[in-house]
Formats: sequence, structure tokens, C-alpha cells
Amino acid sequence: MNQNDPLIHRLLHKMTQVEASDLHIKIGSPPILRAAATLHRVDLPPLSADETEQLLKPLVPSRLVAQLESEGGVDFSYTYDQQRFRCSVFHAGGGLHAAIRRVNPRIPSFDNLHLPPVYYQVSDRSQNGLVLICGVTGSGKSSTLASMIDHINHTRAFNMITIEDPVEYLFVPNKSVISQREIGLDVIDFPRALRSAVRQDPDLIVIGEMRDKETVLAGLMAAETGHLVFATLHTVDTVQAFARILEFFPTEQHPFIRSCLANGLRAVMAQRLLPSSKPGTKVVPATEVLLASPAVSHLIRAGQEEDLHAVISDSTSEGMHTFTDSLFRLVRENFVDLKTAEDFAPYPEQLRSKVHGVTVKADGLISKIKH
Repeated sequence: MNQNDPLIHRLLHKMTQVEASDLHIKIGSPPILRAAATLHRVDLPPLSADETEQLLKPLVPSRLVAQLESEGGVDFSYTYDQQRFRCSVFHAGGGLHAAIRRVNPRIPSFDNLHLPPVYYQVSDRSQNGLVLICGVTGSGKSSTLASMIDHINHTRAFNMITIEDPVEYLFVPNKSVISQREIGLDVIDFPRALRSAVRQDPDLIVIGEMRDKETVLAGLMAAETGHLVFATLHTVDTVQAFARILEFFPTEQHPFIRSCLANGLRAVMAQRLLPSSKPGTKVVPATEVLLASPAVSHLIRAGQEEDLHAVISDSTSEGMHTFTDSLFRLVRENFVDLKTAEDFAPYPEQLRSKVHGVTVKADGLISKIKH
């Protein structure tokens, strides 16, 4: 790597060198790297509109140039110096911006990602139905999904079909056989790919992201008709996954969608990435897990999702747990400090009480508990 290389290649190299997860290119700002969940500005002058265009246009595949102009944005994968990147290039502020994610060339294991044992259980025991991996952008959904797929790849003889936009991790078949299909390259769109997938004798269908009505419906139908379906969904926690799915459909279809979810759902697993204070660990996930049960199915069918948090809280022995439970474990195991955990906690007071061994009994009395 030398100063004569294109700036974009030098920035991609820098990402790999400092193990940054993301690179942001924006007009009026120097390039920005996200490392260990924190944004860092590169020591360069702010970029003009002409400069961002010169940086980003060479990355965009020729097949997507027209789509970038007509639709305002495109997603694709890019390989440089044997390192894969997931790129989102889009128009904003009168020019081109981009968010570029570095894809770890090694598929992480559950232990690498510090995921709880329930992730093993769901991967090992699921035969059919829908498993959702949820979180906001940058929460590690793709890495968790890849870890689950590769675990199955090494432990079960499955025929897997993945549908991704774009393909990120490349899987090497082990006990399983795997076909990875990229939207825009191997197939036009998610619904068409899903219709084909159910005719390809799959044991597992992987949907890179459920982001439109047709994809959600096709995934639900595949799960309800006996296929195992893994998918990611953009929501902040497990319970909001149901509202997110229902948003894609008119109100009159909600009873039907609820019925599909009640019958086909196997697990909803949400996560948030926190900066870690433990040496050798940069980030660690706080997780929330909802598993299918008769009580869960009843509440989904009845439209009482607001009561699911109580079910999760009361079912920790089954592997279900709340974000508060997960954050408490991370603090107890010294992965994060209490202040950081509180910043990410949905209920900071509840977490603080749990860490300090305080519980409020049903009669309103406060007592100390032992963990």
C-alpha cells in the first residue's frame, strides 16, 4: 500500500488495518471509521461532492450504475486485497454518500461473538418454522446469522439456500451443501428467489433481510409449510418484531398474519452491540430471546404482544431472557461496566437494582437477593 493507490483503496486498507467495522463517506466531512463501536474521523480534509463521486463511482458495479441514478441508491459487495466489503452507495446532499461495512473473512463462532447457549440450542434443534434475528443497523445481525448457518453447516447434513443482498460471508460446504444467491446478480428480487427456493428441496432457507411485504409473506408461508427459515429483521427488540411484520400488511390481513406467526414462529433473537471493557474483546452483544411456546402462540394469535415481555421474564430457565438479564450477565462477567450497560439498557433502574441485588416483591417490600 502506497500513496499512489486510489484513496478509496487506502481507506479500505486502513479499515482492515485498524479492524474498523464501517467506513462512512459523506459530503462536507472527512472519511469516518467506526472502530470498537465508536466513530473516528480520518485525518483528511472534508470531502466535496466531486471528491465523493470520484471515490465511490469506481466501486459501483456496471450493472448497478443505472439503478443508482434511477432509484437513488444501491447495495453490493466489493472485494479488495482479499477482503470483502458490503457497500451501500446513495445520493444525499447533492452528491454521493456511502456506508461500507468490512466483512470478517473468517465466519465467527458463537464463542467468538460471546452469544449465550440458547443460540446453540436453536441452531441444533430447529427442524422447521421461522427464526428471526433482530437488531438495528450495526448490531451484528449478519455475523450472528452467519455463525448460526456455519454451525449448522458443520453439524447437520442440510441443503441450504441463502438469499442475500449482497452476499457477505462465503460459506465452504462441510456436512451441508449450500447455494448462496445474490439479489441483482443471481436472481432479480427476494420474492422470486423465495418462490424458487421452496422448489429446490431446501432444509434451510436463509433470507438476508425481511424488508418488504412480499418477502415477509413468502418467508412466513415457507415456514408454515414445513421449511426451516432463518431471517433478519430491523427492530430494536423481540416484541417490536411483531409490530414491524404487521406494518407490511393492511389491517384486514392482520389476523391471518398473526395466525401464520403463531403457527410457524420458533424464535425471535434480538441484540445490541456494546463496547467491551474486557481486554481482548472490542464489542459484545446484549441479547433478548423469545422462544415459541403455547403461551407465546396464544398471545400472538390474540394480538397481545405487549404481554410477551412478561413471558420472557418468567421463562429464563427455558433459555428465554430479557435485555436486562443479558446486560446483568455482561456486567457480572466484567465484559462491560455498569455505566455502559445502563446507557444501553431499556430499563436502567431495573438493571441497577438487579446488579446491586435489590428486588421488589409483590407485596411492595424491598429485599436483598443473592445472584
